[in-house]
Amino acid sequence: MENLERKKVAILATNGFEESELKQPMQALKEAGADVHIVSEQSGKIKGWADGNWSNSYDVDKTLDQVSQDDYNALVLPGGVINPDKLRRNPEAIRFIKSFFANKKPVGAICHAPWLLAEADVLQGRKVTSFSSIKRDLVNAGAKWEDSEVVVDEGLVSSRNLDDLPAFNKKLIEEVYEGKHNMQTA
Repeated sequence: MENLERKKVAILATNGFEESELKQPMQALKEAGADVHIVSEQSGKIKGWADGNWSNSYDVDKTLDQVSQDDYNALVLPGGVINPDKLRRNPEAIRFIKSFFANKKPVGAICHAPWLLAEADVLQGRKVTSFSSIKRDLVNAGAKWEDSEVVVDEGLVSSRNLDDLPAFNKKLIEEVYEGKHNMQTA
């Protein structure tokens, strides 16, 4: 496994994130040596979603107004339906996401999180996967959608759902380890 010491990763989430899609990548990144921060719209705690119900709460490390892509080597976007639907309506969240692409940094998005990538207008010509119900949204945003457990396109890592987390986490760690990708575009 790659050593991610001295790498900092932001996980952007708000209330309603799919718990496993935040928790498992965060654990995998930490086990690889990365410093991981949960970034959200407001300070305090955010509540996860699991098995059709509200789940555990997680401490927010930083708020969007306290961070910049300059602070991080990579960004992770967990899914669920509620989380990305809320965040895509937040212009500050969209600017934060887009800044990682503009600076050629790795981004991981799983399940419904690619909605945020469509909103950030960073999918034109990019290979991506997602939860199947948002396929049309991503294709309409210019993505080349495929039904695979994990798709990697120049630093952009995407997966369909929580069943794909082992493959997603492995590729995410590889991309964070590799660092900036010259072909990553905004």
